[in-house]
Amino acid sequence: MDRAAVETRVLRVLRRVVIAVLVVVTLFPFLYMLMLSLRPIEEVLQNPGKLWVGPAEWTVSTYREVLTPAGRGGQGFLRFLANSAIVSLAATALTLLVSIPGAYAVSRLRFTGRRQVHFLFLAVYLFPSILLAIPLFVLFTRLGLRGSLAGLTIVYIAQTVPVSIYMLRNYLSTIPVSLEEAAALDGYTRLQTIRKVILPLAAPAVTANALYVFMIAWNEFLFALLFLVEDRADWTVSLGLAQLSGGIEVSKTVLMAGSVVLTLPIVILFFAAERLLTEGLTAGADKG
Repeated sequence: MDRAAVETRVLRVLRRVVIAVLVVVTLFPFLYMLMLSLRPIEEVLQNPGKLWVGPAEWTVSTYREVLTPAGRGGQGFLRFLANSAIVSLAATALTLLVSIPGAYAVSRLRFTGRRQVHFLFLAVYLFPSILLAIPLFVLFTRLGLRGSLAGLTIVYIAQTVPVSIYMLRNYLSTIPVSLEEAAALDGYTRLQTIRKVILPLAAPAVTANALYVFMIAWNEFLFALLFLVEDRADWTVSLGLAQLSGGIEVSKTVLMAGSVVLTLPIVILFFAAERLLTEGLTAGADKG
């Protein structure tokens, strides 16, 4: 057997080993969290290291407590989920509405500083969020937007638009200009070209970008705490989970149930958009 064949077999085995290790490392915490959320707290206290329990031992009382409204003795996570969904979906839609034409302009139009402008978009990430927290808190208080989901949505849009433009610009640069020239010969305007030619071709990148923005808005905690902490009815799910983790009277099984509720929508969205997400993250990698 020649050297190339040996190396090929070794690399094939190593690839499978690495994939298996990554799967275990990724799935084990979630599986353990799920198992804890389905076990009665009495059994967890007796045998906390038990990794698997049969369906006969499962209980949904933890999820019932997490999802039941606070006025009926629960934690009110249904309301938190609705608030997070409103903020995340609005931030995603509005970010894409701004980012798509912005990325198109940077990738196609000629203007002074065109090659440097997308790096300037990323300059906002040189500053930690904590440095922006106090100025934004004062500004939004004076504007009357503090304590509202609309104000929090605006903050998330400001956070995600720069990197969204950067990500989309790299993908749009891979689309041949000849397609737009052909569309122009057919009488398409610039907006019609973007809507009927560019967007269908850029669907993988747009999907990846949308999921990225949604995940940031869904999981973000600092600004949600600053803007919404005064009114529990406006809390997002990340705030609700922080309240569970800090509560002495709340059992850890209920905390794990809240963690599952927080994580599950992202997992479902990821697998639903897996193909487009993979294409969007890899396409355009050779372009600058």
